[in-house]
Amino acid sequence: QVQLVESGGGLVQAGGSLRLSCAASGRIFRVYDMGWYRQAPGKQRELVATITSGGSTNYADSVKGRFTISRDNAKNTVYLQMSSLKSEDTAVYYCNADLVVAGGTIFHAWGQGTQVTVSS
Repeated sequence: QVQLVESGGGLVQAGGSLRLSCAASGRIFRVYDMGWYRQAPGKQRELVATITSGGSTNYADSVKGRFTISRDNAKNTVYLQMSSLKSEDTAVYYCNADLVVAGGTIFHAWGQGTQVTVSS
């Protein structure tokens, strides 16, 4: 069974840091783009950051300069280092990846979500 498993969320004070991890597991032949999204209460899910298999990155304006996305291709894992956290960063964070699975099918996978709460 192919899945994305996230870890690293929690409660942190404003100005603090957290690191999220997301590992893809199962019968995966290749991983293309990976990314992080978030959804705050009462709001739509929004893009936080993405990274290609070659390492090119893209960030939402609201997190530029504070968050860093990276990946370890050997481990099929993507990370999100979050610094200078603000209360408005409070949300459930979801990882996302385009996975090549059996038969050459590209599976657009989502993690289960991890809560990040920033207290002011």
